[in-house]
Amino acid sequence: MGQAQARGTDDQTAASAGVSATLPEAPRNVAVIGPGMTIKGEVHSLEDLYVDGEVDGALELREHCLTVGPNGRTHSSIRAREVVVLGSVQGNVEARDKIAIRKNGKLVGDIKTAGIIIDDGAYFKGSIDIVKTDSKPVVQKKEQVMTAGAGPKV
Repeated sequence: MGQAQARGTDDQTAASAGVSATLPEAPRNVAVIGPGMTIKGEVHSLEDLYVDGEVDGALELREHCLTVGPNGRTHSSIRAREVVVLGSVQGNVEARDKIAIRKNGKLVGDIKTAGIIIDDGAYFKGSIDIVKTDSKPVVQKKEQVMTAGAGPKV
């Protein structure tokens, strides 16, 4: 019986490997809302998030990346460091670094970000507010002042 269970596990692993090879994979080291999930309410995440299901409510990932997968749909206000749209987003989006709307991605709403990428084949309807990122102050070199007659003597 132990061997039969082991073989069944191997068969299941092989079957799931075949399935995952045909579906787009979520990036590693991220939280995932899968295609069979629907969430109604606010989502606050302290890690990157991959949404391939449906979210109806605010998404807050201040220091992290949100990816809306090809099957993902959100009806949300979104705040994140970076947002990548492969599916559908309806709502205002604020991203500190950048927003990328990829081919077949759809975003309807106003966006506020430092950088924007809209691929051919993507759909966007709304306004864009480009904001400057906080840049480090430029350190100015001190000018060297030489007085007359202070040069080397010949």
